[in-house]
Amino acid sequence: MKVLILNGSPRKNGNTSTALEAVKRGIENNIKEAEVLTVDVCGLDISGCINCDSCKSNGGLCVTDSDSVKITQAIYDADVILVGTPVYWWGMTAQLKLVVDKMYSRSEQFKQQDKKAGIVITGMADLSDPEYDLIKDQMKCICSHLGWQMIFSEAIVTAAEDTVRNDTEKNRYLETLWRKIL
Repeated sequence: MKVLILNGSPRKNGNTSTALEAVKRGIENNIKEAEVLTVDVCGLDISGCINCDSCKSNGGLCVTDSDSVKITQAIYDADVILVGTPVYWWGMTAQLKLVVDKMYSRSEQFKQQDKKAGIVITGMADLSDPEYDLIKDQMKCICSHLGWQMIFSEAIVTAAEDTVRNDTEKNRYLETLWRKIL
């Protein structure tokens, strides 16, 4: 089983990264056959989609840059896609949105795959704030469109830079999310 974790946070050791590491630990400690790859999407060189539709006639290859092809191939190869993002202006980070937009290039191929997907969202607002639902609902729509199973959406209030790192109970819980993959 191949698990791809897409970290949409520009902070290397922030709350999103820490939460995703806990999820990854749980997977690696409990699903022995899992191959887990984490990609920090902020380090990718991806330009915005220009809607040229060349990808629809050339097998799903974006013509604008090489990291688009690399990341969409990683998504194609994975059985499980886990996404993490902090809330930036009521949405996912722009860097993660670039990756999501590039998924269009292989959307017809993705529709033929039985994948599972989950999302971890970190933000400073109270959980009742609609920003978490906006991101979760966007991910649900993507999964629905592609025929993928959405296995979890975890929102975490992070009042300080090290909120997740200092919350032992939250880390233990995040480590149990591996169960939703099976």
